[in-house]
Amino acid sequence: MSKHNFSAGPSILRNEVIKSASDAIIELNNSGLSLIEISHRSKDFVEIMNKARLLALELLNLENKGYKALFLQGGASLQFLMTAYNLLDKKAGYLNTGSWSTKAIKEAKLFGKIIEVASSKDKNFNYVPKDYIVDPQLDYLHITTNNTIFGTQIKKLPETNVPLVADMSSDILSRNIDFSKFDLIYAGAQKNIGPAGTTLVVVKEDILGKVNRNIPSMLDYRIHIEKDSMFNTPPVFAIYTSMLTLEWIKNSGGINSIEANNSKKADMIYNEIDSNELFEGFAAVEDRSSMNATFNLKNASHKEIFDKMCKDADISGVNGHRSVGGYRASIYNALDISSVNILIDIMKELKNKV
Repeated sequence: MSKHNFSAGPSILRNEVIKSASDAIIELNNSGLSLIEISHRSKDFVEIMNKARLLALELLNLENKGYKALFLQGGASLQFLMTAYNLLDKKAGYLNTGSWSTKAIKEAKLFGKIIEVASSKDKNFNYVPKDYIVDPQLDYLHITTNNTIFGTQIKKLPETNVPLVADMSSDILSRNIDFSKFDLIYAGAQKNIGPAGTTLVVVKEDILGKVNRNIPSMLDYRIHIEKDSMFNTPPVFAIYTSMLTLEWIKNSGGINSIEANNSKKADMIYNEIDSNELFEGFAAVEDRSSMNATFNLKNASHKEIFDKMCKDADISGVNGHRSVGGYRASIYNALDISSVNILIDIMKELKNKV
């Protein structure tokens, strides 16, 4: 892999994960069959599914605490719907910190009353609201822990006695927090877990079965738990590759080691943004994401040369989302620090050229 991949998602995977997944496509476990042609009911794949689910709980330190891990389909976008379908009975609260939480709110409104407890829309989502009040009568509070588009991240979890639900699609397994504070976590795989095609859902069983509605089987968490995450044919390749990534995280020292490396990468990029007079950060400093560094050129006339320098250095995926413009360096778990150094070198070089 010659490119330095800063894409926001689908994003970078470790080379060793890609190699092992590629080998499995040719033949899985000396079975004479490809991973993508075996039965999902076969012993080989049942073991893969079980291992992936157990690894997820182990890494999140949620083993034997009443949680179940599922690998489902439909991305986080389907979870916007499923969380409300399964949990929203009367009213729920949502913290609106970006495009994805806005979409989650839209879906939840189909099922009941939604209270927007706070929003950062007034400043184009460049900060995370704080000191908001949570109604103790809510069925749950929903937050988005990291905002991929705008480059903000919740640093301190809300203190609340209502069930806490989180979209962790872009910072799952990137930092060590008390995951037991959450009653339901969901995350599209294609940032820190694996390729697009599957979604990790971790749910505390005792919050289920409390809504007064019939839930279609395919959207009922209890059905997926009962069927060990194989109610329907699962995306075998995405789950296998996710299992390999979870193994890599564990073998790398777990979340503590991953977090230390991520913090180092983020500090390096933000230090360059702040010290280089050609650039400015988008997100409020105290809310900056350790996964998605968003920044702009102060002078748009430098864009053409900077873009060419990035291209010549084999830097890929640094263009910002249209909602923000500028640039976005996604520094997910799998991104090597050497790629960060290359980007920083280009930023320094631009300063010397103009």
